[in-house]
Amino acid sequence: MESRINIQKVEPVAYQAMYGLEKYLSTSIVNPIQLELIKMRASQINGCAFCLNMHSIDARKLGETEQRLYLLNAWKETNLFTEEEQAILALTEEVTLISNHVSDATYQRAAALFSEQYLAQIIMAIVTINAWNRLAITAKVMVG
Repeated sequence: MESRINIQKVEPVAYQAMYGLEKYLSTSIVNPIQLELIKMRASQINGCAFCLNMHSIDARKLGETEQRLYLLNAWKETNLFTEEEQAILALTEEVTLISNHVSDATYQRAAALFSEQYLAQIIMAIVTINAWNRLAITAKVMVG
């Protein structure tokens, strides 16, 4: 498979604007492991190999376990994820699959567990990784 357009090179201002969201998220109050779980789960749903590779490496550096990474796509079938992580993963799935809309139950579950600021930052993390996935998939950014 051959890569396509290099948006970072062709439209550096647009790319830097996207990267600005990533910089913002790195300073957010969201737990770094939770951020990586968001990035991994959305990337699984979207089928973004480049992002899956990058964020599995990043998650491991933060101490994430192999078992949880292997079972992330089946998180509902395990007891490996905290209540907060489950709420984040459910929200990640519904925002990523937005054509089905975000249910009131999923939103209320997350809103009950997190402050408004934390919830807003979680939503921004989900939106941001979905944008990165779409850029990488469209441009056929290769792993390696």
